[in-house]
Amino acid sequence: MKTPPNDYLKFWRVIRYYMKAKHNLSQADLDIILFLHSEGYFGQKDFDKFAELVSWEVGRFKRLQKEGWIVHFRKRRGNSRALYQLGEKANRVVLDIYRKLNGEEIPTSMSANPMFLRNVSYNDKVYRNMILEMNAYNKTHKFKKPKPEEAED
Repeated sequence: MKTPPNDYLKFWRVIRYYMKAKHNLSQADLDIILFLHSEGYFGQKDFDKFAELVSWEVGRFKRLQKEGWIVHFRKRRGNSRALYQLGEKANRVVLDIYRKLNGEEIPTSMSANPMFLRNVSYNDKVYRNMILEMNAYNKTHKFKKPKPEEAED
């Protein structure tokens, strides 16, 4: 079987684990941020609608707002509802995820990656071994944009 030219999801689990560890996010928080990234502006009801798909947490919206993941775009005035958007912090995380999916290395220094600190969990140690393997793989298998004729296959 031929490997696709852009095998983006091969290391998705490793990248996801790294992002959650680096930014202290839950899986549900990360899923919501990824969903809202393409929404642009959204209301509380839009957030709640997608949040029904992930694990339930009282006050998640307020917590994400307090932590700067979600920011006000427009406050409620008269008949117009309040609108929100992802904060700069959330947009940077999404951009970083796409970079890692495109083959950018995950840092392996203790200062840039909490998983490389000395006293970490067993899971962190297993994932950091996979990060080293992923970085080596990405060095030898640089992603290339498919040519139009390749994309049709």
